[in-house]
Amino acid sequence: MSFMNPRRGDLIAILGETTATPYFISRLRDTMLSSPTGRRILFDRPRITSETMSLDYLRTLSENSVGWNYAAWLDREGVSPDTRDSVMYIDDEECAYVMQRYRECHDFYHALTGLPVMVEGEVALKAFEFANTLLPMTGLSLFAVTRLKPAGRGRFWNTYLPWALHNGVRSKDIINIYWEEQLERDVDDLRAQLGIERPPDLRQTRKDLAKQRGVARAKKETKRMMRNA
Repeated sequence: MSFMNPRRGDLIAILGETTATPYFISRLRDTMLSSPTGRRILFDRPRITSETMSLDYLRTLSENSVGWNYAAWLDREGVSPDTRDSVMYIDDEECAYVMQRYRECHDFYHALTGLPVMVEGEVALKAFEFANTLLPMTGLSLFAVTRLKPAGRGRFWNTYLPWALHNGVRSKDIINIYWEEQLERDVDDLRAQLGIERPPDLRQTRKDLAKQRGVARAKKETKRMMRNA
């Protein structure tokens, strides 16, 4: 079921843990150990929750800051930092933290890319995460593309999957971002440093297409009425 619904966080969490062990989560930990910033994160073990991340403060930052964009994305999508499940099925303490860190940083990836929580946006972000982290769950979640309507599947294959693979592969390792130290930074500057291009605005694209369909229907109805007049 988690393959088909990337918004079922509980099922995604279980799938993520059981498919990541033993190799893939150890590889991600080694990625952190190979980076000075990653090593500091492993040493400090920060957590991202509503208690450690003051959204009220983030809303006061510059509108092009990482922190403001993160808070704005949470507000727009109606989610909070407390929605991430705790790791339960990874025995190694350090590897369990790596999985928890990845999970709690997921909303920052949304904010960085601008992708919404709707199925189409989640699948696109999972493709990006897979290209960058190689966690099996992120790749398996792509099965959810079959739930999309034809227009959504077309956008995924033609626009968002190529974007995800290109940017995920070339980007620096996103697990090594110390987000707590980047909150006041210009978000465009961070994207440039990481090598991430922002994809087309998915919500706006869908709105524009809906508007075009509405105009087309109105014209069709006008023509029908004129013929019957």
